[in-house]
Amino acid sequence: MFKKNIDFNKCFKPVLIGYAVFMVIGIILTAIFGVQLDINFKGGTRITYSYTGELDYKSTETLIEKTLDKEVNLSESSGLADDSKKIVITLVGTDSLSNEAQQNLAKVLTEEYKENTFELYDSNSVNPSVAGAFFAKSLAAVVLTGLLVILYVGIRFRKIGGVSAGLTAFASLFLDIFVAFFICNIFGLQIDSNFMAVILTILGYSLNDTIVVYDRIRENKGNNPTASTAELVNDSLNTVKVRTIITTITTLSAVVMIIVIAELFGLTSLRSFAIPMAFGLISGCISSLFVSAPLWVIWKNRSDKKTPKFAGKKGKKK
Repeated sequence: MFKKNIDFNKCFKPVLIGYAVFMVIGIILTAIFGVQLDINFKGGTRITYSYTGELDYKSTETLIEKTLDKEVNLSESSGLADDSKKIVITLVGTDSLSNEAQQNLAKVLTEEYKENTFELYDSNSVNPSVAGAFFAKSLAAVVLTGLLVILYVGIRFRKIGGVSAGLTAFASLFLDIFVAFFICNIFGLQIDSNFMAVILTILGYSLNDTIVVYDRIRENKGNNPTASTAELVNDSLNTVKVRTIITTITTLSAVVMIIVIAELFGLTSLRSFAIPMAFGLISGCISSLFVSAPLWVIWKNRSDKKTPKFAGKKGKKK
């Protein structure tokens, strides 16, 4: 399978259509269910209690909302070291709960669930204005990373049209970002600091694959200067595809194990990192092979058509 040559340029449109279909589905689901922002990006309060035994999740949520007179987002996780479990109460975008309100909630839970040994595990409040500033800085970090990608690729591969290579590489990276974003919405995961870590990791990982491809294109161009851009790209992609696929599978297997552990033990923090990371890695592999370089071929071909060609040098007037 891997030894068979693939015409990556012909696969560009079908792959792009596949991405478009996924994006439309993602947009529709996002419009229906909305985007869940973490308190670090929107402000709010998160309180975590540890407990033992079993709880009626729905009745516990109703009791908490009645006590606080606010709508809350409830989630659960299990401890790895012992039999204790944790219940996480999140109020996003609201003013911070006062110490009196938190103490009253702890009293109500302790009295209602005497056999479950409720104890305060962690409490965190973020002001909405501080959260907004943090969100803006996180987006700025992603944009700055993208600009550095264009600059780096543009300088390193200037002999084969560096700026165009950088822009097409960045375009494929944006596809990977949107895939990770919509996956979070599809799986009901919060957009938090983990998501930003995923985005920056995917950018670095996908960029590494793209640079390997462009490096091989530059090498093949030196060996075969008369070959067309499409031929150079296709030959280069066929020589690096095995390396790209195997590297992705190896990394993906480790991420899948993290997902399995997160699902088994209810570790929401690992889940919000590993799930978008897994799909981002798959998208990064696909975009590096089927989008970035083939898109660059289209760019170069159109650019060459617009560039006027002269038959020879103008003769000097006598």
